[in-house]
Amino acid sequence: MFIKVYGSMMLMKRLPVMSSVMRSVGYDAPTSTLEIEFENGFVYQYSGVPEDVHAALMAADSKGHYFDSVIRPRYDCRRLL
Repeated sequence: MFIKVYGSMMLMKRLPVMSSVMRSVGYDAPTSTLEIEFENGFVYQYSGVPEDVHAALMAADSKGHYFDSVIRPRYDCRRLL
């Protein structure tokens, strides 16, 4: 769900997560877009991410490890902020 306009970009509603790497994660099912805000303040969107991958990220004991091993190497991204 895209809810916030930042300049010409639409940002998602994100939920805070317990992670030393990430601050918050959002997901838009209709577009299969995953949005992650990292601890350094950067925000990235990852395209073509299936719902089950998002669910597994949210359930992972180590979100940083799951991100590094599953999401980063497989999905295209763009930095928003």
